[in-house]
Amino acid sequence: MKKVVISLLIAFCIFGMCYTIYAANDNVLGETATGQLVQIKDKEMKEMSDYNETYGSETYGFTAYILNKIRIYSIPLCFVGIAIGAIWQYVIGIRKLDVHDRGLFLIVSFVTIFVICQVLPLVFAIVVKGFRN
Repeated sequence: MKKVVISLLIAFCIFGMCYTIYAANDNVLGETATGQLVQIKDKEMKEMSDYNETYGSETYGFTAYILNKIRIYSIPLCFVGIAIGAIWQYVIGIRKLDVHDRGLFLIVSFVTIFVICQVLPLVFAIVVKGFRN
């Protein structure tokens, strides 16, 4: 009986994912999406050219642009990692003492990554702007 239920469940999942999407007018959706992509591209290219002008080189400008993006996206990622580490240490670690230290290691690791990602663009700017001239 279990095999029949499992096989029916698998068949339902496979056939449930197969469906057809009909669109009456593809051009309206395509033009809107294309317009938004062009706007995003123009904005990012302008930001990239601003970095190139600020640092005086395409290589340094690209590096500063990438470091800025890493700085921005590391904030939510590290906060989620710290929260997961806190859950491991204070919630799961109370019941299971063998995983208690894993939470502390996660917290320390994500705080270290967070500090590095936040300080690295500043260090890059100081080194490039200060020592290059």
